[in-house]
Amino acid sequence: MFMSISTTGSTESPATDLGFLLHKHPGKVQRFTTSHGEAHVFYPEAGDEVCTAALLLDIDPVALVRKGRGDGKGRGGSPDFALAQYVNDRPYAASSLLAVALRTVFRSAMKGACPVRPDLPGQARPLRIELPAVPANGAGEGGGPGMVARLFEPLGWRVEAAAIPLDEAFPEWGDSRYVRIALSSDTVRLADALQQLYVLLPVLDGAKHYWVAPDEVDKLLAAGEGWLAVHPERALITRRYLARRWSLTRAAMERLELARLAEADDREVEEIDNAVDDRPAEETGRDHGDEHAAEHSREHCADHAEPVQPRPPSLAEQRRTAILDALRETGAARVADLGCGQGELIGELLKDARFTEILGVDVSVRALQAANRKLRLERLPERQAARVKLAQGALTYTDARLKGYDAAVLCEVIEHLDLPRLPALEYTVFGAARPRAVVVTTPNAEYNVRWETLPAGSVRHADHRFEWTRAEFRAWAGKVAAAYGYTVVLRPVGPQDEEVGAPTQLALFTTATETSAATERSAATERSAATERSAATEPSATTEPSATTEPSATTDPPATTDPTTPEGGEPR
Repeated sequence: MFMSISTTGSTESPATDLGFLLHKHPGKVQRFTTSHGEAHVFYPEAGDEVCTAALLLDIDPVALVRKGRGDGKGRGGSPDFALAQYVNDRPYAASSLLAVALRTVFRSAMKGACPVRPDLPGQARPLRIELPAVPANGAGEGGGPGMVARLFEPLGWRVEAAAIPLDEAFPEWGDSRYVRIALSSDTVRLADALQQLYVLLPVLDGAKHYWVAPDEVDKLLAAGEGWLAVHPERALITRRYLARRWSLTRAAMERLELARLAEADDREVEEIDNAVDDRPAEETGRDHGDEHAAEHSREHCADHAEPVQPRPPSLAEQRRTAILDALRETGAARVADLGCGQGELIGELLKDARFTEILGVDVSVRALQAANRKLRLERLPERQAARVKLAQGALTYTDARLKGYDAAVLCEVIEHLDLPRLPALEYTVFGAARPRAVVVTTPNAEYNVRWETLPAGSVRHADHRFEWTRAEFRAWAGKVAAAYGYTVVLRPVGPQDEEVGAPTQLALFTTATETSAATERSAATERSAATERSAATEPSATTEPSATTEPSATTDPPATTDPTTPEGGEPR
């Protein structure tokens, strides 16, 4: 099993710098012991203009068979060696054996460490990597030279891949499953090249010489940092690297998607995967309305003589009730909960059979995992579980999965976005997805003065980028409705205060078609109720005219200023 790495240089920057990067002296032949044989590193050519390092892996067939058997109980062995233990291509074709040898022999080079010449690892240089025999199994996924190109060209490599015939003396037999590969690049870091080979050699082979355990996910993500999340074939790479183990593949894809979204937003993964906070409430600055209600939840008296009265519903419960009422008003059956968090609203939607399809979307993998546990989807009856789908996604990017829903909910979501990114969310929801109705809730900043434990000028949660007054929210809602062809109604949620309003404000956006349909449903309901009242009334009785229905909310006059971020907001 053989591989060579070549580079070019000049008198000022000699090609023999490759020896410093690999931590292997060009004037020596070095030998290293691996779990399946011995690896030899030597330099066929070493000069200022051209330098080539070669890795020869000499496989021990006996060790290969012993390792392939595992522990005799079905653990630790490789299914690839279950058959043909003594006759196989492993000593000759580059595979996961060579990938492991790379990590063993060039560990420091893969990390980009060079204490003697710390300036070298960060420099991109011309490289040419040659592998005379690499298995490229298709298994219905398009193997051969085509797969080599699909894997390496998106990373900036010029790929020369040629299929090796089964027997040159009998061309009619066709090609084997092996390819001869040469990869060239004018500007690439050696550490990046080695990390890519470490991942993609087993992917080309489609098998590993050892049992794939859960820690392989961490290895894949570590080696693929900076390139795998944005690779167009990341699903294929992940699936084949993890030996098609579905549970590991799903976990890796979720983490890769989070890394891709973080890179697209130029932020750290931890910054956007924060929907689940393990800190206590007093440290997180959670919604003070919910904390206030929790403080008033009491148990029986000490002597257990009398039970206390049931506690009033928390602000979070009142919010969900208001959202459900708005959704029922629109007649929505298919609902998308955008920024679903840990699935509290989804759980309430599941209790009502009228909501036949529910999509929960969140950027946080941890939040989706918590939602799955909280909802216990795997324990629900099949028809019940089929109503719910959880998906990872960022609401600032258009997503075809969001189209076609009757209604979308943004429950306490918009305040977690930086104001410059809010127009992207508006287009994603109101422009691209365009449900018939959209329900948006957000804190009322004016009400914050009523929280005794909230410092003046602070926001309710450390992750809030802004909190709007009623006038600011009305201005934003009116602007969005006008821009995307919706009508909007504002409603308070929670206890009303004469001076500062309610703690939460809700906006119900509906399209013109939905508004007309809602009016017809309301009229039909009123006619039905009037008929029932008439039937229940004696003919001689005099009935009084029905009272005029009062609006569900009193709204303030439109704001004349654009929404601005209140002081005290902290960056996420």
